[in-house]
Amino acid sequence: MRRVLKIVGVIALAIAGLVTTSSAAIAALTAGLLVVDLAMPTVPSTERVPDPVAAASPEDGTSEAPVESPSPSVTPSTVPTTEAPVETAPPGSVLAQLDALEEKGRAPKTGYDRDSFGWREDVDRNGCDTRNDILRRDLTAITLKEGTGGCLVLRGTLYSPYSGDTIAFDRANSTIDIDHVVALGDAWQTGAAAWHEQTRREFANDPVNLLAVESSLNRQKGDGDAATWLPPLKSYRCEYVSRQVAVKDKYGLWVKPAEAEAIRGVLADCEGLLAFADDEDVPATGEGDVVATESDEPTPEPEPAPNPAPVKGSGDVYYKNCDAARAAGAAPLHRGDPGYRPKMDRDGDGVACE
Repeated sequence: MRRVLKIVGVIALAIAGLVTTSSAAIAALTAGLLVVDLAMPTVPSTERVPDPVAAASPEDGTSEAPVESPSPSVTPSTVPTTEAPVETAPPGSVLAQLDALEEKGRAPKTGYDRDSFGWREDVDRNGCDTRNDILRRDLTAITLKEGTGGCLVLRGTLYSPYSGDTIAFDRANSTIDIDHVVALGDAWQTGAAAWHEQTRREFANDPVNLLAVESSLNRQKGDGDAATWLPPLKSYRCEYVSRQVAVKDKYGLWVKPAEAEAIRGVLADCEGLLAFADDEDVPATGEGDVVATESDEPTPEPEPAPNPAPVKGSGDVYYKNCDAARAAGAAPLHRGDPGYRPKMDRDGDGVACE
C-alpha cells in the first residue's frame, strides 16, 4: 500500500510540473508526499520477494533493490547425543570366551603333517594309548582284553553325541573313530604351525578335544571348522561349539571370521551357556563301565577224532596204504577183513601190513 501511494504521489508531482511552473506549488506537493510517507505505518510484506533480475519497473525502467526476508534464527540443539551402549557378553560365558579370541584369516597349510602331532601316544603315562582311554570314557557295557592291564577295549556300546544313534563297537570290525573337536589341520592353520612338538602332542591327546563318534561322521567333517561342519544332532551343537571355543582359548588358537560368525549363530540359541569346563579326565586303567574281561584269541578248533576201527564184514573200508591201516588201528589185515587188499599183502600169505 505504501508503495502505491508513493507512485501516485510521483505521478501527481509530474502532472503539477506540467500544469504549473510555480516552484512553491511543486514544493507543497513534495512536502505532502513526505508527510504521507511518514504517516503510513510500516507493515511487513507477505508478498514473495521478487527476483532481482525481473524486478525492473516498467514505468521508469529502473530496478528496485531486492528485499531480503529475515532469516529465522537457528537455536543449537541442547539435547546430548550419545551412542547406543555396546552389549557385552556375560562374564564366564562361551560368548565372552569367544569374544576374547583373536579373529583373523586362515594361515597356509604348508608343512602340515598329521603324524607330527603324536596322536594316540600315552602322554599321561598310564600304560594305555589315548584311543583306548577315550573308548573307556565314552563307551558303556565295556569288555576289556585280559592281559593288557585293563587297557584295551574289545567291545562296548556308544551313544553318539553327533547323531544320537546307538552303535555297537567291536575292535575286530570297528566303525568308531576318535574325533578331534578342533581338527588337527584346522589347528595347524590357526596357530599350531608355530608350536613346539610337545605342545602339539598335548593338544592332540587332550581329552577335552576328543570324542568317540561314528567313523562316517568323523570322515565327513575332515578338517572342517564350525563354518563348514556341525553335528547333525542339533541339540548337541551348543556343547560342540563350546568345546571348540574352550580348546582354542586353552591353546591360544585364533578363529576365522566365518568360523566366529557360525559359532555366534549357534550360540544365539544357547542363552546363558557357560564356558566349557576343562575337567575332562579319562578313567584309570581297568575302570569305566566295564562288564567283562576276556581273551580275544580265537577259540582253537577241536582236533579231529581218529577214524573208527574198521568193522569186520564192512565192504566199504579203504586204507590207502599200511601206514593208514596202522594209524586206524586195523593192522594187520587178514584176507577177508575190511580194507584188505592183495596189493597190501606183499608176500601173498594172506596177511597184510604185518
